[in-house]
Amino acid sequence: MGWRLPGSSPRFERPGDVVLGGSFSILQFHGVVRLDFRSLPAGLPSSRVSRWGYRVAQCFVFAVEEINRNPHLLPNLTLGFSIRNSGDSVHGALHETMSFLTGQEDPVPNYVCQSGPPRAALVGDTRSALSVAMARLLGLYKFPQVSYSSTLPSLSDKTQFPSFLRTRISDFMSSRAVTQLVLHLGCSWVIILAQDDDFGQQASALAARELEEADICIEFHLPVPSQHSPEKISTVVQKMLTSTATGVLVFLSNCNFMLILQRLLGVHLLGQVWVSEGLLHTALALAMPGISQVLQGAFGLLCHGSRVRGFPEFFANLHPTRTPEDMFLGRFWEATFGCRWPHRNSTVAGDIWLCSGRESLRGHEHPFQSVSEMDIAYTAVYSVTHALQDLLSCEGGDGVCTDLQHFQPWQLLHPLRKVRFQTPDGTHIMFDANGDLVTTFDVFQGQQSPEGQFHFVHIGTVDPHRSPGDRMMIHLKDGVQVPSSVCSTSCEPGSSQIPQQGAPHCCFECRPCPEGQFANQKDMQSCRQCPEELYPSQTRDRCLPRTETFLAFDEPLGLALTLVVLALAGLACLVLGVFLRFRDTPVVRANNRALSYVLLASLALCALCPLLFLGRPSPTTCLLRQTTFAVVFTVAVSCVLAKTLTVVLAFRVTRPGQRVLMCLRPSASSSMVFVSSLMQVILCGAWLGTSPPFPQKDATSEPGHLVLLCQEGSGVAFSCVLGYLGLLAVGTFSVAFLARDLPDTFNETKFLTFSMLLFCSVWTAFLPLYHSARGKATVAVEVFSVLASTAGLLGGIFLPKCYLILLKPERNTLVGLRLAHQAQRVPRSHRNTGTPRFPAQYP
Repeated sequence: MGWRLPGSSPRFERPGDVVLGGSFSILQFHGVVRLDFRSLPAGLPSSRVSRWGYRVAQCFVFAVEEINRNPHLLPNLTLGFSIRNSGDSVHGALHETMSFLTGQEDPVPNYVCQSGPPRAALVGDTRSALSVAMARLLGLYKFPQVSYSSTLPSLSDKTQFPSFLRTRISDFMSSRAVTQLVLHLGCSWVIILAQDDDFGQQASALAARELEEADICIEFHLPVPSQHSPEKISTVVQKMLTSTATGVLVFLSNCNFMLILQRLLGVHLLGQVWVSEGLLHTALALAMPGISQVLQGAFGLLCHGSRVRGFPEFFANLHPTRTPEDMFLGRFWEATFGCRWPHRNSTVAGDIWLCSGRESLRGHEHPFQSVSEMDIAYTAVYSVTHALQDLLSCEGGDGVCTDLQHFQPWQLLHPLRKVRFQTPDGTHIMFDANGDLVTTFDVFQGQQSPEGQFHFVHIGTVDPHRSPGDRMMIHLKDGVQVPSSVCSTSCEPGSSQIPQQGAPHCCFECRPCPEGQFANQKDMQSCRQCPEELYPSQTRDRCLPRTETFLAFDEPLGLALTLVVLALAGLACLVLGVFLRFRDTPVVRANNRALSYVLLASLALCALCPLLFLGRPSPTTCLLRQTTFAVVFTVAVSCVLAKTLTVVLAFRVTRPGQRVLMCLRPSASSSMVFVSSLMQVILCGAWLGTSPPFPQKDATSEPGHLVLLCQEGSGVAFSCVLGYLGLLAVGTFSVAFLARDLPDTFNETKFLTFSMLLFCSVWTAFLPLYHSARGKATVAVEVFSVLASTAGLLGGIFLPKCYLILLKPERNTLVGLRLAHQAQRVPRSHRNTGTPRFPAQYP
């Protein structure tokens, strides 16, 4: 075979009543055999000795010897072993497996040519690729296999691999653990380095899926070739140099990982956060000078396995002369001490030192021995031993047992899957339904000591079997320092993430929240609206309670408006008192006393209407404020219209007895006011009956305040009420404007025209101001419009009359009125000689 050494394969065997096989990668082969099929292959010499692999094999020997010394395990039986070298090769693993099954150097399948003690199980191998090939072969014979290091998830499939178990957690669970650790460390932007084989592809695919489900972005998913390829390794390193991610997930073999690190050390790429499901290759790589700078801050997971007591002393006492049957020890000795162990009938070149035999392994510890997992085969040996004891002693409790003479390897599978025991150091061992070990992970971090020494520190644990929901239980020590690995820095509270076009969701920009919105956590994808009773703070990172506000009586604006209301209402009442006091004077009688009294009373009520607009809105005030204002103002405008029409008709009547004289009667004016006001009352009643006004809270008008106001309910009804009032006002203004030039001392159309012009101007300006105002300003605009229009009517119509009554009493007599009338007619006689005198005085 091309993978083998010339001659017989090296093995290390000891006899026993039951033999346990072990497959280890001790002597490794890296050359490629090219067959020309014209001659037999010459074979490959080993290129190097795996000192770690030999230590794992010796831990296997240590466990067997410890079990043989234990009187409680396999009493009256001796456990033998057969250690074989797979050469880290699938060909080698299959050949040695078949050789162990058949007992032949050159095995013939399904043929056993030698008798001997029964073979119980096979422990091995290291890599998943080797264990898969072995498991397919051993599964055909239902021969138990317990791997100490293979982690490929497909090996948990009992349909494909019915006789395979392992004292490790599968890559499915470890990949989840790595992902959860990355998430716990706060990395959101990572690179995946995956071996281009079954192990790398399956493990990295599982990790990639877990990362995506956890919203962690992958910048590069880089495949690393299984075969040595400097060009492809250089391509991987170049992509890592262009990467902005500092978190690197590693799913590589030891060899490729060291090649990557060597290239990175040459270009001085520092600051990477290496996260691996194991620390074996990390520990091996640290033997390279200066590589600790690249691995500074590396994180790794180790299965919480058994810690073997006494093994360091056992290993330190090894010597080739004490165990000459160990064919691997000589090569290990040569690799450790850099000399050549003298062989019988062998010549040595002059530049090669011969080993003296006085060398000692004491003090030659493996680098980072505490995390190098050299004791991983220990648990596998004990698992087989306890299952074998349950089978032979019939202590399983399920009726499956046998004796040594009738022992068949397949009988060991059932008790092996059900085995539960405790190792000498107190570690509990059991398998799940898939034949995977039930255990936890220890988390280690590479740290630099104050003395400059690089070492791994235990910083926490990961329990994959106790997970609330989809999250594993992770416990890390306080103060663990982790460099950030993010595409974009976190968005602080008060801002949200804005994705970058064409980039992963981990790459974003931070934008402050707009007005009225907030973000109270980091990295929120969108800002949120505060509840109605709250408003965002100045930094937009929280919501604060709003202060209720309204146009109150006791605030400066409310107090000023209240004083104006009272003053204007008092003035209207004062004018009404003057008119009542001088009701028999010509000025009062000539201006239709009844309409004047009604008009003054309505103006007084109009002046008091703003009191309904001030203070906290309630359902009652909301119902009354607009309807009361509309009805009272309609009465006032109707009175003005009636007065205007009366004046116009009085001047236009030229022939006595006309039917239009009926309109000059006092009852006609009262009827006009009543009908006009009734129409407004009907409109207001329909408004209140269909969609009445109601109190409302306005959270948008004033930042930080909750404005209490009245919502008008039906906008159509409100527009109809205002439209009807506006129609009356425009009609009154039009009639008064057309009659403004009628002569006579008693003619008041000019004053009516001026007052209605003020009224219409105020309400014309009110409409745009009302729709543009917000919050309390809306109420202030309404109150100002009511007061201004009331003051315009009161001042334009009645103040000139009060001036005559109070300050010019001599003109408020019949003689004075005649003199004034005569003075008016002289300058106009040449252009209006046909105008009659005032026909009659108003009652």
